[in-house]
Amino acid sequence: MKMVTAIVKPFKLDDVREAISDIGIEGLTVSEVKGFGRQKGHTELYRGAEYQVDFLPKMKLEIAVLDDQVDRLIEVILETAGTGRIGDGKIFVTSLEQVIRIRTGETDVNAI
Repeated sequence: MKMVTAIVKPFKLDDVREAISDIGIEGLTVSEVKGFGRQKGHTELYRGAEYQVDFLPKMKLEIAVLDDQVDRLIEVILETAGTGRIGDGKIFVTSLEQVIRIRTGETDVNAI
């Protein structure tokens, strides 16, 4: 089992969610986050004053999947979240030691 964490632009969230659903992945967790990488923020004007925005809004998606779903999930995220421009985000894949469904007590594959 793997945890796929994707950081994407906010306006891409609905496209990614729909594409993930289309390949049969049923659950994900979404968080509003802020951060920066190579993009390093940007300058904005507000009421005539210029100010630096260091942390840019992003969406963090966390998706627990079976090992055989990882490659397809990554492919779908790359296709739907990518714009070809700086700041498109990142995908992280980590191993899951154990998963437990709180309601039923099911574990591992049955809990996903």
